[in-house]
Amino acid sequence: MTLTPPHVGLFVTCLVDLFRPSVGFAAIKLLEEAGCTIDVPASQTCCGQPAYNSGDSADARAIAKSVIEAFEPYDYVVAPSGSCAGMLKKHYPALLADDAQWRPRAERLAAHTFELVSFLTDVLGVTSVTAQHDGTVTYHDSCSGLRELGIQAQPRQLLGSVDGLQLLELKNADVCCGFGGTFCVKYPDLSNAIVERKTADIADSGAETLLAGDLGCLMNMAGKLKREGRATKSRHVAEVLAGMTDVPAIGEGVSE
Repeated sequence: MTLTPPHVGLFVTCLVDLFRPSVGFAAIKLLEEAGCTIDVPASQTCCGQPAYNSGDSADARAIAKSVIEAFEPYDYVVAPSGSCAGMLKKHYPALLADDAQWRPRAERLAAHTFELVSFLTDVLGVTSVTAQHDGTVTYHDSCSGLRELGIQAQPRQLLGSVDGLQLLELKNADVCCGFGGTFCVKYPDLSNAIVERKTADIADSGAETLLAGDLGCLMNMAGKLKREGRATKSRHVAEVLAGMTDVPAIGEGVSE
């Protein structure tokens, strides 16, 4: 009996689309290697998290409805971001709880939405990848992925299968990096104090490369590392798992 490959709608995310398209291509490579058929709906927009976190429920609901319509045709929705996946999976049903038409649609979408690495390991049963990465890395557990979706062991399992890679565990890996979406805009001084502690821990790890599963967190930490003059590179975990590290690390090649 021939099984039909899972039909996945890739939720690219705003930051990947605008700042780090290589993460999207890495996600597609990993999903295709795992046997999935991939579509990237052209009508997709932001997940609505900035509006939601800022208290703009009306716009957040409107965005949620457009996302649901765009991704309903697929067996699964996969995002290379714990925060965006968490928005679709955990917050859409609550956001549309009082809407008799949209609540069941939100719940159906939520049930089939996953963060990339979690989908590979927890749904598809992927236990290893064929990539190679010579060097030491450390891993930051982003807040939404860890606390909303339970993502912690999954990336470490797959990283353990990468040839040449040595994982050096990060002290306080589960502590926020200070980004928090609109938090860093509203409370820049507090955000900076938090990321200073994080970059100190990253430096203390001795790792050559920092990895994480959320681009917002990575951009925040990479920016601080760069301003502090540290040599640590920063990459999305998908780039390493897919063996696609030929592009410059986050923040590299940017003029001063």
